[in-house]
Amino acid sequence: MSELRGACIIGQSGGPTAVINASALGVIRTALDTECITRVLGAAHGIKGVLDDRLYDMNQEDAAELELLKYTPSSALGSCRYKLADPDKDDTDYKRILEIFRKYDVRYFFYNGGNDSMDTCNKISKYMQKAGYECRIMGVPKTIDNDLNGTDHCPGFGSAAKFIATTCMEVHRDAHVYDTGMVTIIEIMGRHAGWLAGSAALATWAGYGPDLIYLPETDFDLTDFLDDVHRVYDKTGKCMVAVSEGIHRADGTFISEAKTSATDGFGHAQLGGLAAMLADAVKLETGAKVRGIELSLLQRCGSHTASKTDIDEAFLAGKAAVEAAVSGITDKMVAFRCTREGGYTCQTSLEPLEIVANAEKKVPREWINAVGNGVEQPFIDYVLPLIQGEPDAPRTNSLPRFAKLKKVLAH
Repeated sequence: MSELRGACIIGQSGGPTAVINASALGVIRTALDTECITRVLGAAHGIKGVLDDRLYDMNQEDAAELELLKYTPSSALGSCRYKLADPDKDDTDYKRILEIFRKYDVRYFFYNGGNDSMDTCNKISKYMQKAGYECRIMGVPKTIDNDLNGTDHCPGFGSAAKFIATTCMEVHRDAHVYDTGMVTIIEIMGRHAGWLAGSAALATWAGYGPDLIYLPETDFDLTDFLDDVHRVYDKTGKCMVAVSEGIHRADGTFISEAKTSATDGFGHAQLGGLAAMLADAVKLETGAKVRGIELSLLQRCGSHTASKTDIDEAFLAGKAAVEAAVSGITDKMVAFRCTREGGYTCQTSLEPLEIVANAEKKVPREWINAVGNGVEQPFIDYVLPLIQGEPDAPRTNSLPRFAKLKKVLAH
């Protein structure tokens, strides 16, 4: 395929992570060093920045500050939750995107996000092909939920898993200080997939973690849950529980549904308050001292416990996206292919956007114990390599030194 010269846009979308900017750096640094990419533009708040013509000229950034993106959590360019309409029903946004692409001679588009972001990527790619505008479009994976289809795991998950496991170990130590009884319930993110809540099992594997773990891959029964807690508490005088926010009844309704008050930009219910709800039920049933803890946003951007493996792989995903696009490939998402037997190895591959968009990868049922209140060893074996390594992150006065971008608007 002949060389395609033109500008590129990198955008970030969806929930932030501890390593999403490492992927952005992988794209930006590789694109800046690629001769056929004439200009590197960063979209302010994802696809909304394209629609609003708010694009940052990444060529104007200081190289040293860009390098700090590797250790800077959250989305440095800004994120969004914006769902593009079906272009066959309403192509208004797509016409505007094409207008902006033509204005800046954009021939490469990289979108860094999760399930819904890959849907956005897929729709834009198909529209550009239909419009006859040559633009190579690549998805760069990101999600702490680890639920993207077609890849062994997702950048962001390893660091979130490490934060969750570390926090559970610390909470376990705190909860076992006194000689009085106590039940501790920790609510962890994960709407339909239990990868994050399952990661609490790393703490148990290390000797200081939950006695019970509940994932949304199995139905949740309150009576069985209370029986489980009773059994552990009566035996030891303590009980620690990790629970996914997305646990549901046999009919599919969320246990925390009564606390649902809003939806995000993609129509997904915003869950929360589950730990407090279950704590009330346990207290009423047992009379024990009960503490409900919701990790909430803390688990997304905990760069102080980031996995070096996660950072390095996130950067690799961004780099691979640019290299693939320049070589003539389009309409793909970068994925990981990994081996764990005889040592951990990870390589990139490419998957069609349509098999990734709006599909969710769940924890295999055989990795969850028969009664649904814990995980089996294969889950530990899967996650453990992903949390390895301590990044040499820069600090000033013992506090993190994050990137400070100029964010010069392109004209």
